Amino acid sequence: MGLQDADANDAGFGARIRSAIIWRSGSQILSQMVSWVVTLAVIRLLDPADYGLFAMTQVILNFATFLNGYGLVSALVQSETLDRHRLRQAFGIMLLLNGTLALMQLAIAPWAADYYAQPKVAELLRVQALLYLSTPFISIPEAIMGRAMDFRRPALVNLVAAMASAAVALAGALSGWGVWTLVFAPLAGFWVKGAGYVLATGFRPIPSFDFRGTGAMVTYGASLLGGQLFWIVQSQADIFIGGRVLEPHQLGLYAEALFLTQIFVSKFIPPLNDVAFPAYARMQKDPARIAWSFCKAVRLLLLISCPVYLGMAATAQPLVETLFGAKWREMAPFVAILALAMPFMTLQVMFAPVSNALGRPGTTARVAAVGALLMPTAFLIGIRYGAIGLAWAWIGAFPLLTLATARLAGAPMGLRLIDLGRAAAPGLGCSVLMAGVVVAVDRLLPPLAAPIRLGILVPVGGIAFLSALMLCARGTLIELVALVIRRAPPAQAPA
Repeated sequence: MGLQDADANDAGFGARIRSAIIWRSGSQILSQMVSWVVTLAVIRLLDPADYGLFAMTQVILNFATFLNGYGLVSALVQSETLDRHRLRQAFGIMLLLNGTLALMQLAIAPWAADYYAQPKVAELLRVQALLYLSTPFISIPEAIMGRAMDFRRPALVNLVAAMASAAVALAGALSGWGVWTLVFAPLAGFWVKGAGYVLATGFRPIPSFDFRGTGAMVTYGASLLGGQLFWIVQSQADIFIGGRVLEPHQLGLYAEALFLTQIFVSKFIPPLNDVAFPAYARMQKDPARIAWSFCKAVRLLLLISCPVYLGMAATAQPLVETLFGAKWREMAPFVAILALAMPFMTLQVMFAPVSNALGRPGTTARVAAVGALLMPTAFLIGIRYGAIGLAWAWIGAFPLLTLATARLAGAPMGLRLIDLGRAAAPGLGCSVLMAGVVVAVDRLLPPLAAPIRLGILVPVGGIAFLSALMLCARGTLIELVALVIRRAPPAQAPA
């Protein structure tokens, strides 16, 4: 059967994918809009030092999180059959793992405070240990809904959880909680999500500690641990290295700049990857079809994300001052630098669901191992130049990591670098042209208040980007419009 016939036969599956993307990404956008409005208000009330202290605790949480058992969820999603007993076994394993992690964090808290020379860190970590206990109530229902590609119910729960977290954050900031605002807000969100998922799925949180027959599930989950550990090393090395050298104020500026520039890749790519994993898994016997679908996803996603990233870089000063306030003005140089690395990060993280769907978690682990070596090395070099050196390390190292990822993860599906380059070219090329126009117009403007200046540059950038697309990539623009506003006829991949 040719791929054209397969596409016709999978029309219903394609509709489910489209519906899943709409619910998963649409709810993510809505919940993030609620979260960001409150976040911007909270940032104006708190100080950079609060965010620096919070970033120090996140290193510990993220290092421990790789053991929280989420690999079991991937095993459950990929499994051909799933019964109630197996769910209870998985729930039992998750309870043991996460209870142990909570106890470990209580023990590590004083050591972490000594390492950073910040006694407050120990107090924060002790309370944050409660986060682990919510994980079993979130992960198992996620597996149930993920297998069914049911993203409507979790979308609604996520929205309620985001509102609960936002309410606690706003109340804490207005009440003078300081850094504790950043601790209690996510705690509220996680526990509301856990309760909501259990109610939405009807899952009975009754564990089974009879682990006979769980070997394959545990083995698959364990095979993902190496990649997750390497990823944690890669992603947390900057704060771990910088936190010991920098004052909380400087670390807070860097950490929040990273948060701002990573909003798209950290908030919108994971939902798309959640949908992509089961979709690619359905096509795992046809690598050529996966490669074609992957390139199409790259082309459309970079067409959306690249103008955001390069727009951030070109308007960093008025953007930061408008969103965060004058006391965060020092953050602008960090944003201008970090935003330039984010297109590479967006592309790099898109490979993981492909490798996992093809049953090659080892590839993800090898990619993460390269990152765990490359990024800390870059940060160790960059920290010699202070916080701004950490930002420059991203520019120097992440393009190399993306190239290594494309070679390692692209090979099993026969992906050629030239095809990947062609897929990325429309979004990246037109965004570079747009950024050039924005910078030129910005230099011509007289001194203006930051909101007015930003209000001029944003539409200029939008017009410049659309003009570049019409001139250089009209076909890609038409493809994106067709995907967004109407149901396009099934595209035909090469047989």
